[in-house]
Order: sequence, then C-alpha cells, then structure tokens
Amino acid sequence: MSRKKPKLGQNFLIDLTARQRIVEALGDISSSTVLEIGPGRGALTDLLATRAQNLIAIELDRTLAPRLTEIWKSSGHVAILQADILELDLAIVRAVTGIAGDAPLVVVGNLPYYITSDILLRLFAQAASISRAVVMVQEEVADRLAAPSGTSAYGLLSATAQMHGRVEKLFALPPEAFSPAPGVSSAVVRLDVHPRFEELGVERIAFLRFLQMCFRQKRKTLVNNLKSADTAGTEDVLAAIGGAGLSPNVRAEAVPLESMAAIYRRLYSPRG
Repeated sequence: MSRKKPKLGQNFLIDLTARQRIVEALGDISSSTVLEIGPGRGALTDLLATRAQNLIAIELDRTLAPRLTEIWKSSGHVAILQADILELDLAIVRAVTGIAGDAPLVVVGNLPYYITSDILLRLFAQAASISRAVVMVQEEVADRLAAPSGTSAYGLLSATAQMHGRVEKLFALPPEAFSPAPGVSSAVVRLDVHPRFEELGVERIAFLRFLQMCFRQKRKTLVNNLKSADTAGTEDVLAAIGGAGLSPNVRAEAVPLESMAAIYRRLYSPRG
C-alpha cells in the first residue's frame, strides 16, 4: 500500500542533528517568544518548546494543526494556530493566541519551496515585529540571500534581504534529511533583523521599488534599466551613477547597497 502524498508541498525534516543545529542557531530563546512557521509533525516544535519562554506554531494544514493542538493543549506556553503565514499580522499574533509579551518575535521554520519568496517578503514587510529568523530554504535561494554584491548570485532578493538585516548561510542539508526527499539540496539561513533604510537615508517602500527597477533585466546596465523604467532622464541617471563613484556601464549586481542608496538619493532627494 503506497503512502499518501503530503499536502502543500511538505518535506518533513527527519534529521535529528539538523533539528538541533537549527534550534541552536536561534541562540538563547529562554526569554523569547518563538514563532514557528509550518511545524508539520512537530520535528522542531518539541525542541523549541523546551527552550523558549513561549512558542507560537503556525500551521496551515487542516489535518496537522488539530493534531499539534491536541498534543500541546495542556501547555500554557505553547499555542498552535491554524492559519496562513502569508495573511498573518505578526503585530497581533500574541493577542490572537493569548501569549503574553510585546518584544519582537524570533522566527524559525522549514519554508515550503513553492512560496519561499512570498514568505520571506512577508517577513521583511513585518521586520519591526521580528528580531531574528532562522529558516530552511532551497540551497540556491540561500546562496542568493547571502550573496555579496559583485557576485553572480547577487540580485534583487539579496539586496532586499540585506536591506532588512545581516544574512548568513549556516549549513546545507542533503535531500535525505527530509521525508519525502526533495529533488534539491536545502540550506539553513539566519537573518539578524536590523533594517538599514533610516541609516542609508531612504524611504522603505520607494527604495524597494527602486531596487526592482535596478534589477529589472540582469543583463542590462544599471543606467539602461533605470532609463527604460522612466525614472529619470539618461543624463540625470548617469550623473547619479557617476556621483556615486561608479562606472556608467556598471550593472546592478556589482553595486553595494550604500552606493544604490546614494544613487537613489541623488535622483529623488536632491539634498542627499
């Protein structure tokens, strides 16, 4: 008799050493409220519950969520919430679950590959409610998140993540660490949340849109991407790029965030 195929693209972590390393990567969580995304069968939940002051586990699966609720129903510091992380307001999640406290959350989770970017962008948008995140993603995505400017892996996702904090790829895991085994390798990434928008003198939403224009077509130069997006005249764009000390033929992947911010300020904030 064949096993029923897991729903929602789930690949459950079965490697005990990996579980321990993920929880340890969170640091001291004895005074923290941890938000676990997609606990599944509870592989990380058991370990987290013994270390965290409070634990809120968000599970979308309508079969798994009730099972976890039953397991933890007698625990005053663990709450299971059947919900979609993409629709959840982290600023009020404690109120919804009855967990006390108002300090930023520590986030952990094995993110489904097919919505990894959506979840990450959702977390970035709620950075004010998060102090740290340790997440499992496809290794290729991990490499992009942590890539420094000037490398082939650096792109819009890299820049967006690194505007929200320090990103570090911790370790990779083979398909055999999961059940069922995915067709690709995975990796664990840690994000220490420290948004840089105020530091770099840019407005968050507008600057993120600017980055999207900069990386619009990777093979194009930065000036051509910005020119084709009708953000400013060619001469203004060239002047801004030159004012940041960059070559007129530079591509977005070669430009550090500090220089990107300088270009943005010169184009949109004359005093910058």
